[in-house]
Amino acid sequence: MVRTSRPAPNDVGWRRSSYSNQEGGNCVEVADGFQVVVPVRDSKVAYGPALCFEAASWAAFIGELKAGLRAHRPLVHEGPAGR
Repeated sequence: MVRTSRPAPNDVGWRRSSYSNQEGGNCVEVADGFQVVVPVRDSKVAYGPALCFEAASWAAFIGELKAGLRAHRPLVHEGPAGR
């Protein structure tokens, strides 16, 4: 067995999104304990794959979400003109 300096995704504490409901709806969990990446998974598939985002990118994403919530404005993606 090879030891690494980072924990395995299933060996760390996962926290569920505060927007998840108690009925097992659309739930996202984020793992703590990583310095460079932020693992994110579907809580309904606890031993399934996790997407790993760079920590700085994840922080910027969460910051934009919080800013959007504070401003009560939807995040809108503007596609190519005419669509």
